[in-house]
Amino acid sequence: MLYKTLAKINKALLPSYSKKGLDLSKATKLQLAIIGWRYFVTTKALDER
Repeated sequence: MLYKTLAKINKALLPSYSKKGLDLSKATKLQLAIIGWRYFVTTKALDER
C-alpha cells in the first residue's frame, strides 16, 4: 500500500520525462535520479499486487 501511494504522489508531483521526449544521454544527474526513483517506486507498487 505504501508504494502505491508513493506512485500516485510521484505521478502528481514529479515530471514525466518520457512525455517530454528527454534524451537520456543528455539528462542531468537530477533528472536521472528522478527517473530512477520513479522506476523503483513503480516496480515496487506493481509487486504489491
